[in-house]
Amino acid sequence: MNDIRALKLNPMFRLQWEVAQEAWVLLYPEGMVKLNSSAAAVLSYVDGQRLTADIVQALQQDYPQAEGLADDVAAFLQEAHKNNWVIYD
Repeated sequence: MNDIRALKLNPMFRLQWEVAQEAWVLLYPEGMVKLNSSAAAVLSYVDGQRLTADIVQALQQDYPQAEGLADDVAAFLQEAHKNNWVIYD
């Protein structure tokens, strides 16, 4: 994933807590993607200003007990980009 441009949530998707699902979801016109807590945490930092490295750094500050986040976060963001959930700003 090219880390010289910031990532943002694709405008076709909206990240929100869904009470009925008791989970964070990505809503889009055709449906919804139910996220696990890790995916929701990563996507909460995708704001059009942060690079992948910035997102990793923020998550490491929030979850200091978690080690080796960089590879997992980068892999998730690559998959999210393939699924068109996130785009380059």
